Parts: sequence; C-alpha cells; structure tokens
Amino acid sequence: MTFDYDLFVIGGGSGGVRAARLASSEAGAKVALAEEYRLGGTCVIRGCVPKKLMVFASSYKEQFEDARAYGWDVQEGAHDWDTFHPKLRAELDRLEKIYGNVLSNAGVEVFNARATLKDAHTVSLSTGETVTAKHILIATGGTPFKPEMPGIEHTITSNEIFLWDAMPKSVLIVGGGFIACEFACILNGLGLEVTQFYRGAQVLRGFDDEARGHVAEEMKTGGVNLHVGTDVLAIEKRDAGIWVKDSNGGERCYDQVIYATGRTPNSTGLGLEALGVELGRNGNIVVDDYSQTSVPSIYAVGDVTDRINLTPVAIREGAAFVETVFHGRPTKPDHELVASAVFTQPELGTVGLSEEAAAEQEPIEVYAASFRPMQSLFAGRDNRVLMKLIVSQESRKVLGCHIVAPQAGEMIQLAAVAIKMGATKEDFDRTVAVHPTMSEELVTMKTPTRTA
Repeated sequence: MTFDYDLFVIGGGSGGVRAARLASSEAGAKVALAEEYRLGGTCVIRGCVPKKLMVFASSYKEQFEDARAYGWDVQEGAHDWDTFHPKLRAELDRLEKIYGNVLSNAGVEVFNARATLKDAHTVSLSTGETVTAKHILIATGGTPFKPEMPGIEHTITSNEIFLWDAMPKSVLIVGGGFIACEFACILNGLGLEVTQFYRGAQVLRGFDDEARGHVAEEMKTGGVNLHVGTDVLAIEKRDAGIWVKDSNGGERCYDQVIYATGRTPNSTGLGLEALGVELGRNGNIVVDDYSQTSVPSIYAVGDVTDRINLTPVAIREGAAFVETVFHGRPTKPDHELVASAVFTQPELGTVGLSEEAAAEQEPIEVYAASFRPMQSLFAGRDNRVLMKLIVSQESRKVLGCHIVAPQAGEMIQLAAVAIKMGATKEDFDRTVAVHPTMSEELVTMKTPTRTA
C-alpha cells in the first residue's frame, strides 16, 4: 500500500516536533505534522518558558530588598504588567517562529489544523483534507483539569494567566501540585495578594516529605496565605468578584480564582477508542517500552502517555521512537533517575528516591542540613535552605538528592550526573568543597542525620 507520508505527527509540542524533525532530516522519511493551536506546545506557549520568565520577573522584589541591605540605593516600585506582558508575548511569538523554521528546514509539512484518526493509517484534518501515513505518532500533551461543580465556569487555569490583559489584585489558587505552588510564588512575588487552598495534608504530594514541608514553610514566610486541609465548597460570581466558600467555613471574594488541580492526557476526541487504541484510567494512551500503542501503526510520546510528564522526557521519547521505527535500532527511552525542579521560591530540585520511598525499598542513611545561606543571612532575612542525600546502607550509592534553595534547579542538574553514574556517599565525601557556596554542604555532610 502506498501512503501519503511515512510519518504523520499529531501535536506540535516538544516531543512531536523532535520526532518529526529527526525522522525527516536524519532518517529521510516523508513527514507531516498537525497542530491545532500554536507550535511549541504547552512548554513553549503556556508552560515552562513563560512560567520561568514570570519566575524571573517575580524574584526582583526580594532582590531589591537585599540590594538595600548590601548598600545599594534602590527605590522599590510596583511591578508593571503592561511593560512586562507585551515582551513576554513577543518572546513566545519568537520561539513559535523558531519551531516553525526548524520543521520547515527539516522538510516537515505543517498543517495548522486539528487532526483526528479515521483508521489506523488515515488522518482527518479540520480543514477537510484526509491523508494517509505508514506510521502515526500522537504527541498531544496534556490539558488542565477542573472539577465539575456549580460556578466552576468563573474560574481559570494556568493557561489563561499568560493571557491576562491586566493583573488582578487578589487571587485564590486551588491545588497543591507544582503548578499551583509555582504560580502562588510567582504572583506573590509580583505583588498580588495570594491565597492557596489544598485539600491534602501537605503540598507537593509525591516529593520528599521533608523537602516539601520545607518549601511550604518558606512559601508562608514569603507571604503566600497557604491553607492545607482546605477545599472549595461553593463558587459564585458577584459584584465584588468571585465569591468562594471553603470547607473550613470561610467566605470571601477574589478578583480571580485559578484552578491548578492537575492535568489530564489530551486524548479526548481523537478517535482512539473506535480504533481500539487502549487508554488508561485517566485517559492516557497506553504504550509499550517503545512507545507503541495496541494498534501497531500508532505510537504516542509525551504527556499524553502519562509516564513522566516533563518536556525533556518527551523529547527523549520522540528521539527513541525515531531510532526504533526509522533507523531499525529498537530504543527504549530511559526513565530512570530523571531529575526535575519545582520553580517555587525557593526552588526544589530533586533526583532519585524520596526518603520515604527509599526506606520502603532497603535500609538507608539520611544526610540532611538546613541552614541560613550567607547572602540572605547578611541581608537580615530568615530564609533557610535544605540539602539532603539518601544513601543505601548496603551499596553506599546515593539513591536520592533533594535541594530546597535559590537556584536548586541549576544545582540538581549537576548532582543528577553523579547519581546517574552510580556515585556513592564516599564519592561525594572525596570531592573537595567549593567554598563559600550553598551546595558545598552536599560534600561536607559526614554524619547521618538518621537511619531508616
């Protein structure tokens, strides 16, 4: 059978674009890609990139305060969203154009349309066209989840924050995951009155307990009005704003209510069920170790598979797919010891096992230190950082590293290299400290804080 394309990719985010580019430019395949919104996907357009730029913007208030303590004559003013926002949108436009150029230069044909599956080799486009492909790759990512309840239509998600024409004065953020916590810190830093509700006992579920507790305390110290064990019972649109009643009996109005209660795989309405593509309980596309679905010609990578929902992982999965399918070199994406960062203030950097997960697996030693870092100590702030290593008692390998500190994301990237290589605690001990730095604590902690 003759096909229009060797590969058709549905979704123009990081994973889909990487797979399309490599298949076309390196494997010589005839490739097309369809994206219904904007090239770049969640990460570039409404996630990692604009969020990190807002993290940068929100951090200057604290820097101004420190600068005065260091002798600078700095006059603090309010953040001007009207100055920042157009530059943010211009940067996203620039990046989207780069993604388009990357695909064009690689010889990938791009359709600005919604694509759905007609059969195992046929794609229907919202423009009315129908095309065929030997292989189809679904890389449609995820989408924010909001619960069904009266008044939920008056709330927004993180997607809409980047589209604000004007800044509100007060916000309620509902949720306790990394997106909720990051935006609580960002908006607090930009001068908004921020309240955060999370129905669980502590935010950042799934991360190391000590580390997430440290982040929560620092968030509250920084001005976020964080309430755990609290959920929303009722929402109404009123003249004074959006009225919310919470599970502890509180009531008040906010200018905006932001739901950050998780994300779900963006698999609805693609025609997957009719073709027999297996879906998981939360709508994720079930794939094998090589990203192949239950229909042999259809593959999936990235957040829509709900494996590890990180941009660099989606990129690796896309590259492994091309190696497997177009180069004939079966390649499994490596999901072991993937480092990540939560861009709260301070940041949380983590790689490997939490203390709790490691203790369930084998006897461990825990090395941890919490202290006031030199820079903020001199400025008179009480902020504390946390450095933590989880070590196997038997093998001496470092099983996990958790850092809560400014620039923790930068630090954890380098720690991840050593841990990925199988470094032991003694390898860390033999490493000479770089002084004076916060991270030197990782190689100077000699005595276990506790064992488990």
